[in-house]
Amino acid sequence: MNRQFSLAGLLRLRQAEQKTAETGLASANARSSSVRARRAEARAALAESAGTAGDSATLLAIAAARASSQSMLAELDALAAVAAEEAAAAQAEYTEARRRAVGLEKLETRHDAAFAASELLAEQGALDEIASAAWHRKAGS
Repeated sequence: MNRQFSLAGLLRLRQAEQKTAETGLASANARSSSVRARRAEARAALAESAGTAGDSATLLAIAAARASSQSMLAELDALAAVAAEEAAAAQAEYTEARRRAVGLEKLETRHDAAFAASELLAEQGALDEIASAAWHRKAGS
């Protein structure tokens, strides 16, 4: 049996693809987390800004600020949805890359076990031959 796993090159490629997908997943999760944090901060800031209007100009300024904040929150919500979709896609890509790599890793493990068994069998055969030759020499003496 050949010591070298015949699919070693493909296994390295699959593991590299898995590592790339893992990096992409980490990046997508970081972006999603960052957008969620910005959205939570914006909502908290909007909730805390309860201004009191003393005159109509202040009331108009408060209304304009709240409208702007609502628009910003809507954009952040859309951005968060996009980031969540990207994270889900990255998770699916990583899962698929991992699935492809695991199959080859299992084949490599079986190959290594079969190779070790064949080496042990060859060694046992050599030991049996040595023992048999020694027994025949003693019996012939």
